[in-house]
This record gives sequence, C-alpha cells and structure tokens, in this order.
Amino acid sequence: MIQRIQTLYLILAAGISGGLIFVFYLWKNSEGVEVFARDDYTYLGLFLGSALLSLISIFRFKNRKSQFMLGRLNIILNFILLGFFVYQSLNLSGGTDVPEKGIGMLLPVFSIVCLALANKAIKKDEDLVKSVDRLR
Repeated sequence: MIQRIQTLYLILAAGISGGLIFVFYLWKNSEGVEVFARDDYTYLGLFLGSALLSLISIFRFKNRKSQFMLGRLNIILNFILLGFFVYQSLNLSGGTDVPEKGIGMLLPVFSIVCLALANKAIKKDEDLVKSVDRLR
C-alpha cells in the first residue's frame, strides 16, 4: 500500500486539502482581515471533503477501479472549489483598497495536480495487471 507512488500522491493531496487550509489564508478583505477556509463552512466542507476522499481512496488500494473513480470524483470536487474561488475573487470589492488574494486560493490547483498524478499511476497499475492476466 505505502510502497505505491499513488499512495504518496494521495497523502500529499490529503495534506494539501486538509492541513494547509489552516496555514494559508484565502484572501484579505477590505479591512485587511485575513479570511481562512475555516471562517466559511462551505469552503471548509469542500476542503475537508476532498481530504476525506483522498484518505478513503488510499484505503481502497485492493479495488483499483473504485480508487480511480474516487480520484476522478475528488478532482471534480476540487474544480468546483476552484470555481467558487474564481467567482469570489471576481466579486471582491475593488477601489482604492484592493483586497489581496492569498495563496490559499491556489491549493485546489496543487491538489488537482497530485490527484491527476495518482490517477495516472493507478491506471498504470491496472494496465500492468491486465497485461499479466493476458499471459496466464
């Protein structure tokens, strides 16, 4: 389980979605207050849901098809989260006090990259098993 590269990618994606959201802020509002994901339950739920899907996918290592499907579902969830961030960043008030966007808005992008690499490795394992089954 842990010796497979996709497990490391999934652990990294879970760490990004579940841990780094408490470290990096999403944006600063017009008063200069940093807004974290824990301040809005929608963002917190989506981030923690993504981390939970990554962890569930790690323990589904015996069923590669469901692991691959959970990875795709997690990628879709992160794209939804990224869409919320794009919408929010376009609606932040401007003017003389331009709010600052934080690195936390890019966390779904890093998570998507890790999940895509994990799905690629899962697909490679599945193809390897299919090729060995053909030889029997």
